[in-house]
Amino acid sequence: MPNPNDHLHRFLLERAGVSGVLVQLEDAWQEVAGRSDYPPAVSALLGQALAATAALTGTIKLSGNLSLHLRSKGDLSLLFTECNDAGRLRGLAQWRGDTADAAIDLAGQPEPLLAITIDNAATGQRQQGLVPVEHGTLAQLLEGYFERSEQLPSHIRLGCANGRAAALILQPLARSGGIGQTDPDGWNRACHLAATLSETELLQLPPEQVLLRLFHEEDVRLTGERGLFFGCQCSRERVAAVLRNLGRSESEAALQPDGRIEVTCEFCNTRYHFDRVDLEQVLRDLPETPGSATTH
Repeated sequence: MPNPNDHLHRFLLERAGVSGVLVQLEDAWQEVAGRSDYPPAVSALLGQALAATAALTGTIKLSGNLSLHLRSKGDLSLLFTECNDAGRLRGLAQWRGDTADAAIDLAGQPEPLLAITIDNAATGQRQQGLVPVEHGTLAQLLEGYFERSEQLPSHIRLGCANGRAAALILQPLARSGGIGQTDPDGWNRACHLAATLSETELLQLPPEQVLLRLFHEEDVRLTGERGLFFGCQCSRERVAAVLRNLGRSESEAALQPDGRIEVTCEFCNTRYHFDRVDLEQVLRDLPETPGSATTH
């Protein structure tokens, strides 16, 4: 369930003509971080990505899931975070070898690929945007994504430290004649003000204090709030569907000497077990492999 320390706030800077989203995470982030012994640099990037993914859901009308997915052939092999329209968050990272404590340079990873995917639960449609990894920080990559795909300037601040993660996104309001503000200097002024915010303030100050600290002269107004929480979408039925998609041969090959298959969810560490009888129920409509036997 949502915790008071995990929240998304939407707001408007009415004088500047700018909309914004502020996300702060504590319990949800610690749930994700505690699932693996992440090196400090990987943990920091995963926390930033989790907060950013939640914040991205506040910039659009979402009915379903939004995910951020980074792959590379470098030390950081996988980064995946996801948030749905109810505020449920999950994420994980995978890495190779020793990872330095210094911040990870995403542009320095061999063959990096970043994708932002929106799954619409109402229509079953998927929309995916691929982000060129031309900058070293996640905030810069996401700013570039909005600039390229939406022709929308964005100012993004991300932070992760001391068991908390946070994100701040600013975007100019769309006007009938295009992107713009009633105050011609409003966008530049809002970005300059946001740049004065320290990571500690972003992570530790209550949201109302963050906004007043930055934008007290911009007629800041909260327009919406949503709780955020850790949650996984795994289930026995989903695992059974994966086994069925693997086919009879590969699924039966996964049986351990004790006659069971054990599948562990990488997001929440839940273990699912299927014995030979369970597996036959899952695969009952598929053709048998040569030499396979069913235990009844």
